[in-house]
Amino acid sequence: MAGLTIQELLAETEAGLDLELLAGKRGLGKQIQVPRIQKPGLALAGYLTNLHPDRIQVLGSTELSYLAQLDPERAETNLQGLCALDISCFIITKGQVVPEGLLRHTETQGIALLRTHHQSSIFISLITKFLEERLLPSTTLHGVLVDVLGVGVLLLGKSGVGKSECALDLVLRGHRLVADDVIKVRMKLPAVLFGEGSDLLHYHMEIRGLGIINIKHLFGVAAVRERKKIDLAVELVEWEEGREYDRLGLEDQTHSILGIDIPMMRIPVRPGRNITTIVEVAARNQLLKEMGYHSAREFQDQLEKRMAETAHLHAHTIIGDNLE
Repeated sequence: MAGLTIQELLAETEAGLDLELLAGKRGLGKQIQVPRIQKPGLALAGYLTNLHPDRIQVLGSTELSYLAQLDPERAETNLQGLCALDISCFIITKGQVVPEGLLRHTETQGIALLRTHHQSSIFISLITKFLEERLLPSTTLHGVLVDVLGVGVLLLGKSGVGKSECALDLVLRGHRLVADDVIKVRMKLPAVLFGEGSDLLHYHMEIRGLGIINIKHLFGVAAVRERKKIDLAVELVEWEEGREYDRLGLEDQTHSILGIDIPMMRIPVRPGRNITTIVEVAARNQLLKEMGYHSAREFQDQLEKRMAETAHLHAHTIIGDNLE
């Protein structure tokens, strides 16, 4: 996982964190590798068991007011024990005045002490989004990502198999394009994949024989979206005579991206098959599966039940004939 130094965090301007350094300049070289933050409420009371030193520690008005009402000797002891750990950094919110003891211990231990004017809730939202974008793994895929009925469908397949044409047909049916050709995939916590287009190709699509078209300009803003969670992968493959394809849908296939498995299906492409309709139905079927309804398995259960009833009836008939 990529790392981010406290110095880089302090110098960041685009995320709107508005940070200033108060103490602990020697700790600016420490690296942040975990995109989570922590509010060390219990740690200020001396309970350090569940403290995660590798996370950014955010101190709001609740934490500072608790320190202020502690007996000075107790506060000094608790701060000394807290700062003895290898804390990545402390960040004070709401532009509050920092206790002298905290300034002294962070400077002594070389722990960067920063301050922002944002309220705790706003700052936590800002820095969590920033850290996820900088620290969580990402990759680039060749394919098309579309939003079909709220399901993020990732169209895969070799070049020329018809991914873009299928996506264009879906847009004509009222669905939304996220990215064509180059898809930037980023993992978000806890284990979710989001895809978006590259800055240069955003909203553009290449259609062989037609060229580059701008979906946003042609069909309006309702035909595109910035990013989408990837829920289903659909691989378009060329039809091969004699090859067996899944006809029941009982086998659950997955496609791994950044170590996360997402549901996948393979659709053979041949003249006369309406691939767009199949992809649209696949998205609807995925919605049903997420709600706990699996059509193929229900059909299998009904078939097995019917076969069992038939076999039972047949056995009774044979027994009756023998008795006669």
